[in-house]
Amino acid sequence: MRLKDKVAIITAAGDGMGRASALLFAREGAKVVVADIDPEKGKGTVNAVRSAGGDAMFIPVDVGKIADLERMVNETIKAYGKINILFNHAGMPGPQGLDNVTEEAYDRAMSVLAKGGFFATKFAVPHMRKIGGGVVLFTASFVGIVGSQFSPVYSLGKGGIVTVAKALALHLAKDNIRVNALCPGMVWTAMQTGFFGMEEGPELKAKQEIYIKNNIPLGRAAQPEEIARVALFLVSDEASFITGSAIVADGGMTAR
Repeated sequence: MRLKDKVAIITAAGDGMGRASALLFAREGAKVVVADIDPEKGKGTVNAVRSAGGDAMFIPVDVGKIADLERMVNETIKAYGKINILFNHAGMPGPQGLDNVTEEAYDRAMSVLAKGGFFATKFAVPHMRKIGGGVVLFTASFVGIVGSQFSPVYSLGKGGIVTVAKALALHLAKDNIRVNALCPGMVWTAMQTGFFGMEEGPELKAKQEIYIKNNIPLGRAAQPEEIARVALFLVSDEASFITGSAIVADGGMTAR
């Protein structure tokens, strides 16, 4: 029960790594706020948490909209009275390449990848200060440290997350608020179709297999639960002296 009596907000907790984290955090004792743009998926995660004996609630949120983020924080305080953990997990693949990137696609990607987590943190921090501290965790990516061959926009957004996590860690250290960035590599989630720019099918599978063989020293992609376990460590008291770090979980990709 490493998160006993803690209240944790997780954005994009409707599926993938976000859902795996919500289930794990709840199993470790946290009351979990499942924030997601998709009500069906978000409520599905809440039901899964409750079926396992945990405590969770759903809040519909588009992290690209500032008003949604402020409402998310306010509804969490109304329901649970405090915020101990903010896991800014929401993301999107980003537009492919360079030549055909539109301003609209760029702005939408950056609003989700960069703006959302920043403003969610802005709204949550005053409540963390009131209780003497807290933890903010961002999901960045290994391509926030090295470049993405698929989407420069995605690398731009994720690289910004790595840097802002470090900046916020310095800014909030005096408030006993730790801030870190979690940088996964390739993970088996629904977003894989967006990263490779193609629909599910034999062609995608073949391209994924080639990518794994050529790029991941461990020879496989991660399961969402593996990344959730790293997130759990970083938001728990076991990581009490870790702040301002970009923690990589990529099967060795950035070690090359």
